[in-house]
Amino acid sequence: MQQINIHEAKTHLSRLVEQAARGEPFIIAKAGKPLVKVVSLQSPAPQQERRLGFLRGDISVPDDFDRMGGPEIEALFGGDAEP
Repeated sequence: MQQINIHEAKTHLSRLVEQAARGEPFIIAKAGKPLVKVVSLQSPAPQQERRLGFLRGDISVPDDFDRMGGPEIEALFGGDAEP
């Protein structure tokens, strides 16, 4: 990603804004230290990394999970349940 000095950013602001609007973000730095990142408002939001398996060992799923509550659910959808 392109890093621009703040003085250069002020000088070329229009061009840099157009660049960001096209989906090419850049960083504005002061004395070489990054301060801000400029991105298009139309850019997709960064997605959080999915942490698969982080509950492994803490929870368990019973072997009959897909049959649990079967009679009650069947009664509700079969019309045998009271309103």
